[in-house]
Amino acid sequence: MNESAFGRTLGFRTVLSLVIGTIIGSGIFMRPAEMAALLGSPWLIMMAWIIGGVFTMLTTMILAEVSAMLPEDGGSYAFMRHMYGDFWSYLYGWASFAVVNCAGTAGIAFIFAEYTQYFFHLPSFSTEIEKSVHLTIPMVGTIYPLAQFGVKMLTILVICLLTWVSYRSTKSGGKIQVIFAAAKVLAIILLVSGIVFTPGGSRPGIFTSSSSIHPVGIALVVAMMAAVNGALQAFDGSLTMLNITGEIKDPGRNIPKSLFWGLSACIVIYLLVNTAMMSVLTVDEMATSSLVASDAAQRTFGSIGAGLVSFLICLSVIGTTNCNILTPPRMTFAMARQGLFFESAARIHPRFNTPANAMLIHLALMIFMVLSGSFYILTDMYIFIVWAFNLFFIVGLFILRKKMPDVHRPYKVWGYPWMPVLVLLFNAFYLVVTVEDDVSNFMDGKTPMMNSVSGIILTVMGIPLYYYFRKRKRAAAIAVPVVADVKGFPEQ
Repeated sequence: MNESAFGRTLGFRTVLSLVIGTIIGSGIFMRPAEMAALLGSPWLIMMAWIIGGVFTMLTTMILAEVSAMLPEDGGSYAFMRHMYGDFWSYLYGWASFAVVNCAGTAGIAFIFAEYTQYFFHLPSFSTEIEKSVHLTIPMVGTIYPLAQFGVKMLTILVICLLTWVSYRSTKSGGKIQVIFAAAKVLAIILLVSGIVFTPGGSRPGIFTSSSSIHPVGIALVVAMMAAVNGALQAFDGSLTMLNITGEIKDPGRNIPKSLFWGLSACIVIYLLVNTAMMSVLTVDEMATSSLVASDAAQRTFGSIGAGLVSFLICLSVIGTTNCNILTPPRMTFAMARQGLFFESAARIHPRFNTPANAMLIHLALMIFMVLSGSFYILTDMYIFIVWAFNLFFIVGLFILRKKMPDVHRPYKVWGYPWMPVLVLLFNAFYLVVTVEDDVSNFMDGKTPMMNSVSGIILTVMGIPLYYYFRKRKRAAAIAVPVVADVKGFPEQ
């Protein structure tokens, strides 16, 4: 078994809480409205959540075999190196920095700013002023930095404050995470149990279908794929735990166990939340709601109860944002230490003992991401890249089975090879339909950007940087002076 540089100190309960805590974020409080507008049917909405959950479960359990077999520091970054070598591991690390971590974190922080509008209205410019400042990127789309200006400014303030806390103290960032995690659990308990068990209120009858939204044929397939994409974003996060595989006790047992039970719990929780929302709101009401969880709470509890739920949702989203600000810079720091990123990112703050420069680099890119898009643009962009690399990981399972046949596998994925093949085909189909739908919506003027294409371009931008960093690393190795011993001979 590969030994960790940090020691194996994390048990099953801790790892399970990390899986659940990183999955449950902003998606469950925003995506139900989007799904309602796409599908119009409560049963199709629930089906989209189930498909997204099961698909995530199967993909994650494939990676559970790899992580149980190779429980190394660096998690997925290390797995990619074993499967494909240094280039692809670097590209994965670069994509994690440029798209997944920064765009994803910016998108999640957006939700906090949007939910604060339950309490006060954030300022915004007129449509004419918003459109007056723009940046057009060929083959990608147009960015409007002044759109939703108040929301964007509050989002930037939040990520700056959380970065400042983690910049000065990792321990303080961890303490904040505990508080926000408790708020997350409390928000969901109040939302579900309150709606289900509180008598009175206006209840249209559970699972009331839309009177106007009825996609059929190809339109239904496209709508379902878009809805599943939203569910995948809401279920994303379980693989964050794999970055600490080198610190988990008995990884062969605890990694697959925590992933299975953690995802199972999240699937049940998400279905309960949707059931609660649809018991008080019609699909048409959900489809036109910008703060669907608050609207469902207000229908049942009134303004005071809805305000409390909105406040707890804000804390929940900040908790997820804080986690994503605290941990991802460690991967960037590690890449810089290996000579595969900008040298400044490898420096540790002399006073705070944190990867301070890496955090500031992440902050700068997150601010740019906030100005460039909205919640849906940012999350759709990063979730596409996440699942594109999952395609590599699924193929990598077959590579490792052939390349390392004699290595002990404490856990083996169910139904090999047919189940991984089915997941691979579904994954490929999902990615193709997503790109096609993304391009079609952009060409028809329905969306300002091609989100998946944007993610691909940002990822590909890392390729010339890889060769630059590799060349610089080799030059530095050649330039190291030969140290002579006391007799004047080169030291061997």
